[in-house]
Amino acid sequence: MLNVSNISKIQSSETLYSGGSFQINPGEKVGLVGPNGAGKTTLFRMIIGEEKPDEGQVSFPDKLRWAYFSQKVGELAGQTALEVVMSGDDKISKLGEKLKVFEDKLADCANMSDDEMNDVLMKMGDVQSEFEKRGGYDLETRAEEVLTGLGIMPEDHGKMIEDFSGGWKMRIALARVLVISPDLIIMDEPTNYLDMESILWLEDWLKTFEGGIFMTTHDRDFMNNVCNKIIEIAHKRITTYSGNYEFYEKERDIRREQLIAQASRQADMLAKEEEFIAKFKARASHAAQVQSRVKKLDKIDRIEVPAEEESISFQFPTPPRGGDDVVIIKDLAKSWPLSEGAQHDVFDGLSVTVKRTNKIAVVGVNGAGKSTLLKCITGHTDATKGIVSIGPSIKLGYFSQYSLEVLNPESSVFDEVRKDLPTASDGYIRNLLAAFLFRGQDVDKKVKYLSGGEKSRLVLATLLSQNNNFLVLDEPTNHLDIKSREVLLDALKRYEGTIMFVSHDRHFLSELAEQVYEVDKGEVRIFPGNYKEYLERI
Repeated sequence: MLNVSNISKIQSSETLYSGGSFQINPGEKVGLVGPNGAGKTTLFRMIIGEEKPDEGQVSFPDKLRWAYFSQKVGELAGQTALEVVMSGDDKISKLGEKLKVFEDKLADCANMSDDEMNDVLMKMGDVQSEFEKRGGYDLETRAEEVLTGLGIMPEDHGKMIEDFSGGWKMRIALARVLVISPDLIIMDEPTNYLDMESILWLEDWLKTFEGGIFMTTHDRDFMNNVCNKIIEIAHKRITTYSGNYEFYEKERDIRREQLIAQASRQADMLAKEEEFIAKFKARASHAAQVQSRVKKLDKIDRIEVPAEEESISFQFPTPPRGGDDVVIIKDLAKSWPLSEGAQHDVFDGLSVTVKRTNKIAVVGVNGAGKSTLLKCITGHTDATKGIVSIGPSIKLGYFSQYSLEVLNPESSVFDEVRKDLPTASDGYIRNLLAAFLFRGQDVDKKVKYLSGGEKSRLVLATLLSQNNNFLVLDEPTNHLDIKSREVLLDALKRYEGTIMFVSHDRHFLSELAEQVYEVDKGEVRIFPGNYKEYLERI
């Protein structure tokens, strides 16, 4: 279906990959992995024809129907959400217009001869067959199902696209791709901006989708559950693994160990040959043997073991112990005023005591009030009634999506941390930044040139080093790639304070949460036990 053969790509004088080849067969679900900057999006752009490889070629059948979803949705305006989704397949729209022309002609059949009518009916039949084959007749039904599955309720299907926020526009753009039902869907980070329910719906949809999928995502559980093949871009190479993400991780490590063993055996052999050459090169009696071995060494392809990604262990400061009662909440309620004196009750009657070292996940559908609960606890919004009492020895650190906006765009990464840790040594700050993947010249980069993920890492690194003994984190995994999520997860697992957090990453939730607060339909339900136990209960 899709064949990538011997491609090479150079960008900004850097080789992204060289001599890369792989195939995607009909119906295969393929995940694309690799570190940030490895060239994943560039590969997608070469496949859809927006860029060209420097060497090699990308080929697929002329009749292959593909659709591409990226984070850059462009300007959408002038249509309702449903109209935007239904307009995704331009061919269906054109076929529909042709059918309308034929229908208008047949309405005036009194002025047509039998031959003319037969000709119209024959042509109309061909168009109808193609229209039906592409799903034209049930397009509206499918568009409604996909929009609803992605969290846009039927009452909002007729809402103008410009009235939606950026995150919701992203969902509509994704729905537009899914509803086409092409032979191949190419997706760049489809789970960004989705809540858990929408992620699970999309996961099920993709698993039952009969066409092929080629995607990259930072959600390892999503990739694990959907993909049956992984293509890795790393060390300027493209490598294929037959299996899901979990299989890829294990197989990658096995292949590396085998490569190290092969390189070691080759190095031993080369050392012996070079020792022989050095020992006998001056002896005329061994000249032929020496020359033979020199030629042999010249022809050998040297095995290179790619440098292993540097792993830096950083010891975060142990926060001050604090009291056993971190937060005492009594009869807490929050309502938002609506028009004409009405109000929306977010939650009511919450009474609970957060204990020292609790690691609490706050879950619920988008709009349920997870962020509102965190804001009430941290004092960033006033409760409608009730009391939130933070323990007297508790130092609170709060991360929200707005935390990135307080960064000074003109500061360097290093200076931004120095501002918040004025007494720390330069070595401490550099080690801290290295632990959060800012290495070498990265520390001198200005904040305004950082990606969303890099800004998140910068804020989180500082937050974890300020001796806070209570962390409240609202979507800390947003924008972070898989490697960055693992760095953060490791840091939070070793953190000795109390954590309350919101995340839509199931792996992150399963590994960190020891208790779950569910915000749903005007109340907060408390589930003792970890996230997996919570899922089993519900």
